[in-house]
Amino acid sequence: MFFCVSGGPFGLEGVVGDVGPGVAVVLLVLIPLLYSVPETLIIGELASMLPIEGGYYQWVKRAFGRFWGFTNGWLSWMYSLIDMAIYPALFLQYLRWFTGDLGRFQAWLLALALIWGATWLNLRGTRAVGFASGWFTFAVVAPFVVLAGWAAARWLHGGSGGAFAAEPFHAPGSAFLGLLGIGISQSVWNYSGWDNASTIGGEIEDSGATYPRALLRALPLVTIVYLVAIVPALAVTDWRTWSDGAWPTLAAAVTGRWLAAWVAAAGIVSAFALFNALLLAYSRVPMVLARDGFLPATLGTTDARGTPRRAVLVSAVGYSVFALLSFGGLLAADVLLYTAALALEFAALIALRRREPELVGSFRVPLGGAALTALAALPVIVIAVAVVLEVRSRTIGLVGVVVAAALGVAGPAAYAAARRRPAA
Repeated sequence: MFFCVSGGPFGLEGVVGDVGPGVAVVLLVLIPLLYSVPETLIIGELASMLPIEGGYYQWVKRAFGRFWGFTNGWLSWMYSLIDMAIYPALFLQYLRWFTGDLGRFQAWLLALALIWGATWLNLRGTRAVGFASGWFTFAVVAPFVVLAGWAAARWLHGGSGGAFAAEPFHAPGSAFLGLLGIGISQSVWNYSGWDNASTIGGEIEDSGATYPRALLRALPLVTIVYLVAIVPALAVTDWRTWSDGAWPTLAAAVTGRWLAAWVAAAGIVSAFALFNALLLAYSRVPMVLARDGFLPATLGTTDARGTPRRAVLVSAVGYSVFALLSFGGLLAADVLLYTAALALEFAALIALRRREPELVGSFRVPLGGAALTALAALPVIVIAVAVVLEVRSRTIGLVGVVVAAALGVAGPAAYAAARRRPAA
């Protein structure tokens, strides 16, 4: 669950540099409350109610039928292509700390090593991915515990008495509302993905109870890791030096080169672990689409371990091609497509509660219909506010919005092309 959402504080250093220290810290506290808490509560009830292979696709299909189920799967598949191209880039970003500049072909070969290394681990089965992810979590978090402790010691004994001065509150020279929109979008991306692991619901022991427990533990863990890594380091470094990929440089400024190397190595591990966990989750989408007749039936088969080998391999080939492309400016498309898919999942819970009141799992959000609807609307409103602020200030990546709209509109056409008779 940790690597389906976070992978540690890598990427957040760019948020601080883009929007300013005060805005960044406030958002890291508010976004989990306004966005992730509603999402985890609703996803927790859905995963408890319908703990089946295919997760969110199956929830939407049961609530609204095959077309909307396909639409949810389509949106998820589309944002996964953008999302999964980010992690090889992060992998290379931290690898360059050790190797220096890499040629384009060299970089692509190393990206392929990440993709196919994760593919090999995925082909060994869900248990192998889960076991490895536990060790990866320790490897990623450990250097930040050291960095936070060292920075906190300097901070508390540096004459400030431990007072945290988040100054300037926002980056000077830019419109505050535009910066706020950018900050919300980037923070949401770092707190998104709580539904991803639902696609392996049929492979999780006692999934209806296990998934909500995992959500309950993972959200505080992610939030604490972010804040513990950022606040002490920000207190003893110049916020203007915070940019994408700057964690090793920041670690060197706080302690020395030895910790910088450790943090850079953790960045490499984080990128691999994120890709590895998300390949597990995303590869189940073409599998269930195939089983419902939207893709070739061969993609829906599994081996003796229960692994959809062909779906995993086809996914890895697709991600290998997309790793060649540059997705700068398309974070907005990733977030918008994900939020559209998420809105369908929220609507599915509201519809299922009304139509099938007897469908109750081990966890239920303790709210009635109107309050549940308001809770479900909150994350969508957060994204809508971010988009409006960015558009008004002309700071948004409009290409990302256009790409998201085009891929979304292509869904019905893809449905018409892929539609076959219902699976037996």
